[in-house]
Amino acid sequence: MKIGSYLRELKNSYRKNKKTFAFYIILRAMVVVALIRGILNQNYESVATCILVLLLFLLPAFLEDKLDLSIPPVFEGIIFAFIFAAEILGEIHNYYERFPGWDTMLHTINGFLFAAVGFSLIYLLNRKSKNFNVSPLYMTLVAFCFSMTIGVLWEFFECSMDLFFHMDMQKDFIVQTVNSVTLDPEQAGTLIHVKEIANTVINTASGEVFTVSGGYLDIGILDTMKDLLVNLIGAVVFSTFGYITLKTSKSSKVVDNLLIKPSSSVEE
Repeated sequence: MKIGSYLRELKNSYRKNKKTFAFYIILRAMVVVALIRGILNQNYESVATCILVLLLFLLPAFLEDKLDLSIPPVFEGIIFAFIFAAEILGEIHNYYERFPGWDTMLHTINGFLFAAVGFSLIYLLNRKSKNFNVSPLYMTLVAFCFSMTIGVLWEFFECSMDLFFHMDMQKDFIVQTVNSVTLDPEQAGTLIHVKEIANTVINTASGEVFTVSGGYLDIGILDTMKDLLVNLIGAVVFSTFGYITLKTSKSSKVVDNLLIKPSSSVEE
């Protein structure tokens, strides 16, 4: 099968739900506009980001086709919105800097969504095997741990990009207090408390001087801890919904709309 026809087949699967398909078309059109603008402005980094987003938009349908899965339309819509918010709004339109809570919001949603993915993985195994049954608590713990593992791996990725490609994915915080044994002049391991830092002066070997006004520049540590904390919150929220749903054997709109299931052909 040619790549073009295969991609069209993947996109056609979105037409199963008119609202999700309309949302997909709107976001796709906005990405194409950003792509054209990037080409005209010769901003090839933005162009590459737009191409990546267009490919990621096909990922849900690709997984459904290859793995015989059924992804709920609501979940697909959230995935599209998340990709658009992270890459187009966050990276190209600089929402990470313009709106301080943008990154926090996305990491919280990330924790929520990947808890749903972890929950779905165990659910799929539990449904397809007659000899495989797990307790609601076990499924909840796996979903929570899966979400937190993805969150940690993402922080590893951000740190690697900052170290090896000189990026700034782990955002810096300005703090006014430092507690460190490194500042002990005797190097005896005595903890030194530095309070009310007004500014920090950075001198480079090349003679450049940078002044950090308002305190000391914390490089990425607080940002990482904040990201993991909100990831945990998102994971706990979905895990709670999932546990209650399994424990009470009652339907939940939150879980039903986010639970990846086998396709009808597999279930039959």
